[in-house]
Amino acid sequence: MKLVTKGLLLIAVPSLVELALLGVVFDTQEQTAQAAQWVTTSKQILYQSSALVDPLLRQAARVRTGMVIGDAALLDRHTVWIDVSDRLSKLDALVADTPQQVQRVQNMRRAVDAYRAQTVRISEALHDGQSPRSLAALESGALPQPIVVFRDELAAFGEEASRLDAERSAALARRRERQQYALIAAVIGSMLIWAGTAVVFARSIGRRFEVLTDNAERLGNGRPLAARLSGTDEIAALDAVLHETGARLREAEAEQASLKQRLEARAQELAGVNEELRQETQDNEMFIYSVSHDLRSPLVNLQGFSKELQVSCDELDRIVVEAGLPAAEHKRMAHILDGDVRESLQYLRGAVTQAAAIIEALLRISRAGRLEYQWQRVSVARVVVRIVDNLQSAIEARGAVITVRDLPPAWGDPAAIEQIFSNLIGNALNYLDPARSGRIEIGALEPEPVEASGPRPLRMRTYYVRDNGLGIPAAYMSKVFRAFQRLHVDVARGDGVGLAVVRRTVERHGGRVWVESAEGAGSTFFVVLPEQPARL
Repeated sequence: MKLVTKGLLLIAVPSLVELALLGVVFDTQEQTAQAAQWVTTSKQILYQSSALVDPLLRQAARVRTGMVIGDAALLDRHTVWIDVSDRLSKLDALVADTPQQVQRVQNMRRAVDAYRAQTVRISEALHDGQSPRSLAALESGALPQPIVVFRDELAAFGEEASRLDAERSAALARRRERQQYALIAAVIGSMLIWAGTAVVFARSIGRRFEVLTDNAERLGNGRPLAARLSGTDEIAALDAVLHETGARLREAEAEQASLKQRLEARAQELAGVNEELRQETQDNEMFIYSVSHDLRSPLVNLQGFSKELQVSCDELDRIVVEAGLPAAEHKRMAHILDGDVRESLQYLRGAVTQAAAIIEALLRISRAGRLEYQWQRVSVARVVVRIVDNLQSAIEARGAVITVRDLPPAWGDPAAIEQIFSNLIGNALNYLDPARSGRIEIGALEPEPVEASGPRPLRMRTYYVRDNGLGIPAAYMSKVFRAFQRLHVDVARGDGVGLAVVRRTVERHGGRVWVESAEGAGSTFFVVLPEQPARL
């Protein structure tokens, strides 16, 4: 027999017996609740009936006092009739299942209505100025006749209500006793049933589970497993799986040891490669710096000599004018000096200026990788506000609108972070579309959730600079952060190294930078910077 079949039988038989016991318990509980409701209703009936006669007696006293002193104001109180009517309505609802009591409530209501009509007649007579003696016939006797009728009906009503209350209280006590017996029987029966089930389970299944549990513990502790269980049920199948798992774990451990050795060797190779790359990067930066620095002196000499040549040309031009040469010779000399020589000098000075700009750009890239950073918490909001203030004249000239959102602080070098945002905001301003109003937005994205378990990662914050400018063509997206790559040269001037410096600076902060853009719609540059110092 399969384990599932055994388990179903062990569960189904006790469950059916328990359902029968629960049915008995629920039936007695429902009967007890109904009896308790009856008792509560009886108590409410007694309470309501006991408070009915006093308002009428006080009203009768006021009527007789008003008749004696001739004051009709004592009779004109309607709240007592409203109160008595409400109480009778409640009684009528409470005794709706007892026809005899319903009839008594109706008799009491008629008596109250009769006495109210009598009170109205007395009040009208007093208002008309009749003598109180002429009204004495209406109030003869110790109590007015309607009140006597009301009191008799109320007494009979109360006796019947008390009898019913006693019967219902006794029934409630009996049903509660039956409920207690049913609960005790259900508890004892349930305990006996499940005790028998436990005995059967322990004899047929529990022993095999103990062996299976022991093998699982052995597998978890890396010890050899006991012999396999016999049989074809699920427990035997699970035990077989444990043995197969143990064999596979041993194979996996051997493979893991081999893989660990290969990973360690690979890690050492990568560490060596990284060190070589770091050294090559440092050497390249030093080479760029040295070459750029060394090229400055020849460029300065070229620029100085070009100026000297310009001065010499001006002097030769003056000498030619003063020499009084023939017209043909004078024209030829003027053509040489004013045409070929001056044009060549102009091209020379332009080339020197361009070379100087390239050298200065190379030096900027080199310095971005060599500067020693002063790490501290930087208020990005203040940095951006300062940059926007410095660009105010250019912003007004272009008619642009700049929106600065909430900018949380970052961890880094203040000057480097200011250079990052200065380049990005300046580019956004330079490449606005002249055909429409420019809009630039600087803000930060919501931080991503961080896993609570495991080592604490470095918290990063993503900032963005968004514009509605000219945008970047898709073919140019892969080149945008390379040095000396320029786009829209007819719109803005520059040396094409600003975004390369931004990328180098952001990477030195442990972050990254990327752009999302659509030509003609604008661009959004994203910058990821740390929020806190790295913790080991």
